[in-house]
Amino acid sequence: MYRGGRAGAVARILNRLSAKLYAAGLLLPSHAVTLEVTGRHTGRPVRLPVAITEYDGARYVVSMLGPDAHWVRNVRAAGGQVALHRRGRTAARLEEVPPADRAPILRQYLAVAPGARPHFPVDRRAPLTAFEEIAGQYPVFRILI
Repeated sequence: MYRGGRAGAVARILNRLSAKLYAAGLLLPSHAVTLEVTGRHTGRPVRLPVAITEYDGARYVVSMLGPDAHWVRNVRAAGGQVALHRRGRTAARLEEVPPADRAPILRQYLAVAPGARPHFPVDRRAPLTAFEEIAGQYPVFRILI
């Protein structure tokens, strides 16, 4: 579905459907939300389903497709300004986490987002050192509201 790090036709259809259902709060789990960010080229809102990961009292979103995912580029271009949808709209800012601090968040992410596991070269139960080795390849953003 994500050949070459990009969503294929089936993934795009499923993402659109999931984004609508998550925004309406109709799908479980509760950590599933819709992220809305302004497109860097079109200026139009782009919406996609994401899993929120909680770690050490903070909430995060992770790019399972790495730094070249379009939503990551859009968030960076928008200065981190986004909206989160789940039974309502909440304005938020995403602050990128330095690679040195990402490992425990990535491990927690794989625990709550089983659909992301095939995109990571480590097992969700791997030691923290394994996540430290790949942390630079997977952007992590802290949610600030």
